[in-house]
Amino acid sequence: MSPLRVLVLAPDCNPEGVSMPYVTYFHAAALAQLNDVTLVVRTPSEEPVRRADAPFRAIEVIRMPLLDRLYAWSLRRIFKYNYDTQALTAFSYPFSLAFEWQAWRQLRRRIFAGEFDVVLRVMPMTPVLPSPFAFFLRNGRIPFVIGPLNGGLPWPPGFSQLEKQREWIANLRHVYRYLPFARSTYRRAAAIIAASSQTYSEFAGYGDKLFFVPEPGIARSLCYGDSRSLEPGKLELIFVGGLVPRKACDLGLRAAAPLLRTDLARFTIVGDGPERNRLEQLTRDLGIEKAVVFCGWLSHANVLRRLRSADVFVFPSLRDNGAGVVFEALGTGAVPVVADFGGPGDIVHPAVGFKVALTNENDIVAQMEKILTELAHNRDRLGQLRRQGMAYVRDCLSWEAKAERTTRVLNWVSGRTPKPRLSPPKDLHSRRADSRMRDSLGANIPSSQAS
Repeated sequence: MSPLRVLVLAPDCNPEGVSMPYVTYFHAAALAQLNDVTLVVRTPSEEPVRRADAPFRAIEVIRMPLLDRLYAWSLRRIFKYNYDTQALTAFSYPFSLAFEWQAWRQLRRRIFAGEFDVVLRVMPMTPVLPSPFAFFLRNGRIPFVIGPLNGGLPWPPGFSQLEKQREWIANLRHVYRYLPFARSTYRRAAAIIAASSQTYSEFAGYGDKLFFVPEPGIARSLCYGDSRSLEPGKLELIFVGGLVPRKACDLGLRAAAPLLRTDLARFTIVGDGPERNRLEQLTRDLGIEKAVVFCGWLSHANVLRRLRSADVFVFPSLRDNGAGVVFEALGTGAVPVVADFGGPGDIVHPAVGFKVALTNENDIVAQMEKILTELAHNRDRLGQLRRQGMAYVRDCLSWEAKAERTTRVLNWVSGRTPKPRLSPPKDLHSRRADSRMRDSLGANIPSSQAS
């Protein structure tokens, strides 16, 4: 079967960036190993994409100098480079529409001439930014696919960390359904790819064309042999991420405190942010400051080196759509201990790490403390989880595996192959339906029977 000719919309993908620009670039580059990919980007992404020299068939640059300058100025002066704010997503809406309109004007003749088999939008990844391309292609023969999409995680109640960070604009999220092109994007898409169980459940009404592919990926070359010692010694713990309230690094410190106070563990914290001073004070209050090292932000290579030296990756993030750092922890042999919610809850399973129920702060601390104490005294179990985690990443979570799954969807919409079965790890839609049924019928249906 000949390679698919895929037009990939990825305006801000960047191999030298972080988070979504980094993820979408390497997804597109992996797709280019399997297909003839024409990548469509904005001007700021052109140079780093060309430097990376991935095997794209072509790179199309959409030039919008005035809008690009306005966006860059706003990002610097208004948002202070805070990519974590939902207000930036809302602000990006007109810029996203403008990019796709310009891309359509630049490429429509080639699209109608049959130069491409399918159009795939991989960026933006948020479902609240619709795509005009689905509407533009409505009368053509070229299928449109969107995803992987991620977002829409609810804000779990009862956590002080989330109450500090939740923005007022989060209450307006569902307004996106009434924006221009919002309905046509998903109604006219030939396939929708979701990157989390939560996002999959949000689009459950499109189940006949809905698929699951995890958001991040990792290079197989990073998952090389493990040189850690199995001899008894201090348990090396690590946290990697922004020091912001929702990452809940404080819960990890509280859970590790008994081991740190008795000199059975060391804790390395990689990252920085507004919570750093409070976390440093917490270590002093807990009497563990001598066993905790704050490294600040490090280069990606140094982060991977630290992960390879760690035994356990402690990541109690209370609201995380993606799980890129969890992939890297698994791939480098740091056994993850995560909250069972969002991206980390989708990726980690009992054969490779630990998930703690998202109940309340004290219970999460108690659950994690029990797990860390067990691992500190059971090096054989730690080694087994480490080996299984690294194999899991090589086989299932690499960029190559992600591109292969996405290509199966693209081949299906192009009429080349049967429909693939790509379901999410958790069936949240059915759980919510069961919950609504129990609520409507009262105590007549016990929870155990409904599940």
